[in-house]
Amino acid sequence: MELHISISGRVQGVGYRQWFRDRALTAGVSGWVRNCADGTVEAVLSGPAERVERLVFEARQGPHDADVEDVRRLEAAPPRLDGGGLTFFIAATAIGGN
Repeated sequence: MELHISISGRVQGVGYRQWFRDRALTAGVSGWVRNCADGTVEAVLSGPAERVERLVFEARQGPHDADVEDVRRLEAAPPRLDGGGLTFFIAATAIGGN
């Protein structure tokens, strides 16, 4: 299963991406996570459906200092980013459309 999500709320400047990467690696899910210019965090997850869905559930909680308002499933095809061989990585901040 591959899923593209957007997380909104107080999710930047609180360690959300690092927390999310750690959770993804623990779950055995591949993909990436990054900040977006609009203040959201975006992620692409790939793996067995039950593991991806569990990570989406955890994304709604976030790390201690985060305040997640919403986790949206995005219909648009996610950008393909090169993680240099890493299973799950923190990508550069998205500026503008990508």
